[in-house]
Amino acid sequence: MKHLAALNKYFISYKWRLILGLLFTAISIVFSVFQPIMVRQIFDLLSHNIDEYRILAHTGLVGIFRSDFTHVLAFYGISILIFALLSGFFLFLQRQTLIVMSRHIEYDLKNEIYQHYQQLDLNFFKMHRTGDLMSRITEDVSRIRMYVGPAIMYASRTLFLMVIIVYLMLKVNPLLTLYTISPLPLLALTIYFVNRVIHRKSERIQSQLSNITSIAQESYSGIRVIKSYIQEDASTKHFDEASEAYKESSISLAKTDALFQPAMALMIGLSVILTIFVGGIQVIQGNITVGNLAEFVIYVNMLMFPFASVGMVATMVQRAAASQQRINEFLQIKPEIVNTPGAKSSQLTGDIKLENVSFTYPHTGITAIKNFNLHIKKGEKVAVIGRTGSGKSTLAQLLIRMYDPQEGAVKMSDKNIRELALDGLREQISYVPQDVFLFSDTIANNIRFGDPTANIEKVQLAARQASVEKDILSFNQGFETEIGERGVTLSGGQKQRISIARGLIKNPNIMIFDDCLSAVDARTEKEIIGNLYAYLKDKTAIIITHRIFALFEFDKIIVLEEGRIVESGTHEELLSLNGYYSELYARQQRNEEEEVNS
Repeated sequence: MKHLAALNKYFISYKWRLILGLLFTAISIVFSVFQPIMVRQIFDLLSHNIDEYRILAHTGLVGIFRSDFTHVLAFYGISILIFALLSGFFLFLQRQTLIVMSRHIEYDLKNEIYQHYQQLDLNFFKMHRTGDLMSRITEDVSRIRMYVGPAIMYASRTLFLMVIIVYLMLKVNPLLTLYTISPLPLLALTIYFVNRVIHRKSERIQSQLSNITSIAQESYSGIRVIKSYIQEDASTKHFDEASEAYKESSISLAKTDALFQPAMALMIGLSVILTIFVGGIQVIQGNITVGNLAEFVIYVNMLMFPFASVGMVATMVQRAAASQQRINEFLQIKPEIVNTPGAKSSQLTGDIKLENVSFTYPHTGITAIKNFNLHIKKGEKVAVIGRTGSGKSTLAQLLIRMYDPQEGAVKMSDKNIRELALDGLREQISYVPQDVFLFSDTIANNIRFGDPTANIEKVQLAARQASVEKDILSFNQGFETEIGERGVTLSGGQKQRISIARGLIKNPNIMIFDDCLSAVDARTEKEIIGNLYAYLKDKTAIIITHRIFALFEFDKIIVLEEGRIVESGTHEELLSLNGYYSELYARQQRNEEEEVNS
């Protein structure tokens, strides 16, 4: 139960629903236990009046006796019906409070997990699979809902019913009560040992279910790769193996449950037998009446479902505990990138400094940036060029504070970005990533993601500046075209340009483009560069690329190699060095000439 203690805050939040639910449970049980009391009185009435009926059988008073006795039986019958209706009504209210409470807690817990996911840093998402994250917010939360709703409902009903019934039984005959409840210690031991097995198996099942979800999610996302490499059979086999493991674990748990339920029924049956046997002896000895024996038998039968539900509740609790343990593992992870105490928003002018910055990826141990120094003045346009793995994208991630360097400082407007509020920092920077991600929504809403308040005219202007407006207007629904998951209906170049439009519509003082033109053709690239040159006139811009934009007049071009600046200067200055930049430019020129000749 220590893992489930994390849910206590929700019970406090919905304490009135919980209290009312428990109150309705108690009232429902009180009305239900009146029924066996009525049955006892009927049996005793019949027993006491049999002799009287025999005496009056041959007299003229028998008719009156029958009439009066019939009215009495009718009264008891109607009373039993009324108590049953009242019990059912409060049982309905019980479900309306406790089950509805569980839905509210499910809603709050999902929101808490989702919000926590969004606060965690990139390193967390690199270490955990998407399918596992989804499984914890769906399957695990669903199992927890079964604990905060049905499990509590059944457990409270069982507890109240046992307390009230045992109290009433003790008032009638303590000895018979002792025999009736004697199987309970054995039942408790059975529950204890079986619960340990259920918890272990439930934890394994949830982990395997998470694995299945991850495999399925990766297969759906990478279906084009699977098909192009003809790996459908291998993918299916991989999924089948995971499903088989999950099936075997689920069957094993089902077998445990199958053993548990008959054990409950055996205990109940044993109680009934003991009640009838010992109760019959008590009746013969005159210690109790026949009505008392009937009352005891009904009490035992009333306890049948609660006792039987003990196994179900135990399973719910153990599964919920295993799920909550998995959720707690994530909720207890603290994001490394957070607002430092006293962090404030500040207007960024566009002046950027990196002073002796070094950064190593914690999950791989790879040092991406080493003793890095760079000063970008307000309004400057800087190109960052380098081979794959040279640290270009890492530099961009540091500037928007997706990571913090282990050494050195990143400053904007002469302030360490750790002293700036995260929202304020990222709000003033447009970042167009290398890995384009579009949402399953309209094109307009994907562009508007950079500025949710933008009207359609602003959206169209951003698309025009990104040289994608003509492509969009060629679609039947134009800007209202649904692009599917991750923009699957668009070409690579179209997705990149929509991503650029998303960055442009934000209109900040600082813009970072991370190799975002790799999928466009040379003609479109020149058009975009021309538009960007005018758009970025008064802005600080960092363009990370593996190509050289000769038409774009950069204030500074830096060449990275293994996280260090190995070349720096203007286009002409770098060509004169005859280094990596000069080699790259010559190779690019030859490729362009070959394309023209072909």
